Amino acid sequence: MAILWNKSLEIGNTLIDEQHKKLFEKADQLFEAGKQGKSKEYIIQLFDFMDDYAKTHFRDEEKYMLSINYPEYNQQKQMHESFIQKLSDLRQEYEKAGANITVIIGANQFILDWLINHISNADRKIGEYARKIKD
Repeated sequence: MAILWNKSLEIGNTLIDEQHKKLFEKADQLFEAGKQGKSKEYIIQLFDFMDDYAKTHFRDEEKYMLSINYPEYNQQKQMHESFIQKLSDLRQEYEKAGANITVIIGANQFILDWLINHISNADRKIGEYARKIKD
């Protein structure tokens, strides 16, 4: 099943929502590459993209949370740091194991699960909080 962005995942900040959409697009590209048996070629590009883009996104998201005095900022920051560390661990595992399909599937599953769960749960709370303080 492809992973697609939908409006229910928006938090209400244009920059953050656009970045989330881009993350979903990349995750979907990995999923599609896997379906076509091309994930070995794509996985290293995804690691490079995710490492760079996630750090930029997390920095922007954390800046936004601070700007609205988001009460769960520290928890979010910890989740972000944990994601970056897990991504680094997966990349190291991939580099050690080579184009091992188990590692590729594990990386794919981790990224998809994290995006869906983190954005639909933790990040959605940011949007709810921002809307509440505007009212």
